[in-house]
Amino acid sequence: MKDVYIGLGSNLAHPLQQVLKAQQSLSELPESDLLASSKYYQTPPLGGLDQPHYINAVCHLRSQLSAFELLEHLQQIERQQGRQQGQHQGEPKAARWQSRPLDLDILLYGDEIITAPGLVVPHYAMTERNFVIFPLLELTPDIVIPGVGRAAWVAGKLSREGLVEIAGSE
Repeated sequence: MKDVYIGLGSNLAHPLQQVLKAQQSLSELPESDLLASSKYYQTPPLGGLDQPHYINAVCHLRSQLSAFELLEHLQQIERQQGRQQGQHQGEPKAARWQSRPLDLDILLYGDEIITAPGLVVPHYAMTERNFVIFPLLELTPDIVIPGVGRAAWVAGKLSREGLVEIAGSE
């Protein structure tokens, strides 16, 4: 079993409901257990794009699925919730940062470092994103990001600016 952390984000089609539905789908993954979910946060879109704000969260799973099997399941959940093809890691920034009903990213997969077409773990930009690091620390305060170090150290370099906790999401 691997400890896996998944980033969830949505800014279209009732974003909070999209994230809640995705969490339910994560709890139903085969050979996996959903252990915990962070609070929900409203955050501005990346890159200063003119888009609605996002709802973001992080979930902690324990899974026997391989990273690539897990990725397939996550992409299936995204498609079921209205995400269009071609909006995944490896796409140009303009495509990656488009509005979307749901974005699910494997942030961490155990202590593995994976660099493959379509999958980079730890997530390629997680150390730059307050909406990933702070919720991650809620779930596992002493977590280490492979190849980087303690997430708490990373958090010390990030601002909480724009990260707004949604009331009642505890």
